[in-house]
Amino acid sequence: MSESTALPEAFAEIAEDFHALSGRDRLQLLLEFSQGLPALPERYAEHPELLEPVPECQSPIFLVTEVEGTGRDATAHLFFSAPPEAPTTRGFAAILAEALDGRTVGEVIDTPESVTGALGLAEVVSPLRLNGMAGMLVRIKRQLAEKAGA
Repeated sequence: MSESTALPEAFAEIAEDFHALSGRDRLQLLLEFSQGLPALPERYAEHPELLEPVPECQSPIFLVTEVEGTGRDATAHLFFSAPPEAPTTRGFAAILAEALDGRTVGEVIDTPESVTGALGLAEVVSPLRLNGMAGMLVRIKRQLAEKAGA
């Protein structure tokens, strides 16, 4: 699959999983991802004002990043808040968390925006929803660059 070879390794593995399935099964896998979205740590759950909203998403989603270290070699951590009644949005957040959390800031910043389209979800999810995932990625990259000084 040539389009996933340019993807960062974690995204390539997720994309392969999605591409191995038919449309309906892709939606099911997205729902499974949504159920695996980690809960917010208490420090954010009790202070939602610390999270940034993602207005491109049709459902209310908020995110915040943390950085261990400085520069491009620092370690990135991602946290999301999305309601259970928004499984598509939660699924996108869970995919980003699985693929990017714990990576270096440089790896996250270098992740191409095209990853959102490379998952094979365009035929089962509206372009508007995919724009929401891209909006999350843009905010993650900006926050990490600011926090790591990268």
